[in-house]
Amino acid sequence: MAGIYCLFAPVEIVRAAGAIPVSLCGKREKPIADAERTLPANLCPLIKSSYGYAVTDTCPFFSASDFLIGETTCDGKKKMYEFLGRIKPLHLMHLPYSAAEPHALRFWHEEILRLGSFLEESTGQRIDKDHLRFQIRVHNEMRKLLRKISRFQATERVPLSGLDMLTVMETKSFFVYPEKYLDLLRVFIAEMEAIAADGFSPFEPGAPRVLLTGCPIGKGSEKVLRIIEECGGAAVCIENCTGVKGLDLLVDEEEEDPFLALARRYLQIPCSCITPNTGRLALLDRLISEYRIDGVVDLSWHCCHTYNIESRVIGDSVEKGHCLPFLHVETDYSNSDLEQLRTRIEAFLEMARWGSSAHGAVKKPCIELPLST
Repeated sequence: MAGIYCLFAPVEIVRAAGAIPVSLCGKREKPIADAERTLPANLCPLIKSSYGYAVTDTCPFFSASDFLIGETTCDGKKKMYEFLGRIKPLHLMHLPYSAAEPHALRFWHEEILRLGSFLEESTGQRIDKDHLRFQIRVHNEMRKLLRKISRFQATERVPLSGLDMLTVMETKSFFVYPEKYLDLLRVFIAEMEAIAADGFSPFEPGAPRVLLTGCPIGKGSEKVLRIIEECGGAAVCIENCTGVKGLDLLVDEEEEDPFLALARRYLQIPCSCITPNTGRLALLDRLISEYRIDGVVDLSWHCCHTYNIESRVIGDSVEKGHCLPFLHVETDYSNSDLEQLRTRIEAFLEMARWGSSAHGAVKKPCIELPLST
């Protein structure tokens, strides 16, 4: 089993080497105190939680992992991996800072090949290119099915809550047999079609349609998503790494070199560690239109500097480009600020509710909104 921490880890290669990839991102507060015995307190909670699970050996997926795959998406994770490498064998993938430079693809292609060599050595299994192409087809199909599931949330009567959709999307990081997983996704799509046909929705008619973007969330770190829906908002789209980010990015199945095809696909992931991150702006523009969004909430974890700084760019695009209310939330995994968050989100939803009945049919006038930070 291979423990991974990011969307940049090419799971197709992991599968082709005979290993099972599983996500080890920490999403709960409990192990953070143990992590802070080694790591600084003023560090991203995701990093501390991930390391805390490792040093306390309280995550069964970490215990079952034979080796780890890290990536240099931020300085905090990069240095934390040095400590993780003392616990289990760890391979670190070095990302280029820019996806647009001519040398970026060559560099990342070499990193993909280097990962392949590490996996072959670790598993004792040679990566066959035909089997790698098979894994590419399987994971392309998986992304298509998950994207189809997410599209149900774009309908007028949203059939699933954002919290339930988060659960569905998290399953892509925890399955053993890909073919069986694909069958389950197809069954779920049929069930969703039946629910949509009945017109069922967990939300009240006219609930403001919210897009949640920013840092990854999951079960245990979903408090902002939960508050949005408790306060009457309909979280119809989650853009971050545990949501739809990357689902539209497919690997070219016709490329002669499957390693190069994977390098091209993964280099397009619109993460804030890439500069300039124009892909995220383009993705949000499309999602706002596709899901008929009434307001955007941007979540940054404390000390996640790339997402925190980029929030200003996202806010300008949402408020000035789409004339929609925008709320930037900076928080951590604790519950100490729940009521403060609730007050801010309630005020944000009132602004979003003002135009929720139009859903983009009538262009809303741009107004100055004091909610972004």
